[in-house]
Amino acid sequence: MLFSELQFRSKTGPRGSIEVICGSMFSGKTEELIRRLRRAQIAKLNVEIFKPKTDKRYDETAVVSHDLNSIHSTPLENSSAILLLGANTQVVGIDEAQFFDDELPNVCIKLANKGIRVIIAGLDMDFKGKPFGPMPALMAIAEEVTKVHAICVQCGAPANFSYRTVASESKILLGEKESYEPRCRICFYLDTW
Repeated sequence: MLFSELQFRSKTGPRGSIEVICGSMFSGKTEELIRRLRRAQIAKLNVEIFKPKTDKRYDETAVVSHDLNSIHSTPLENSSAILLLGANTQVVGIDEAQFFDDELPNVCIKLANKGIRVIIAGLDMDFKGKPFGPMPALMAIAEEVTKVHAICVQCGAPANFSYRTVASESKILLGEKESYEPRCRICFYLDTW
């Protein structure tokens, strides 16, 4: 985005920002996203929430955490639609960001430059422990990154890896406890070497 495209605000006016919540499966990313969005709603801010259309694990439209807290969202095919649907809002929430296309960081920059607070949740690594989708770029441009941890099911240490328990080499495999478990670095790599 060109410098001239920024919508300058007064020092007391709305300031856009990008916040990223990342971690492994079962670490509470979506729960934290919902918590922040609910607080924005309590503050009577105009909030829009988006998720990838492919994520239908718990609900067709709602963003749902593993402990079944939920908030209404709009499922989308691609990230560019967020610019149209989130243009007249104050806070934009995005769940499962790793499943969106590589244009998502640019979309978030445009929203933040318009004075919109953008809150994003997603897996930072795939099942092989590699950076996942647009998440590394989002983390790089964010004002705030919160990395949350699960508990390793093997040893009880803090876990930041999503270990796939089913045989599949597909990068994207939607699943829950039947397909993934959180693991610490040692337990993750002991079974992947």
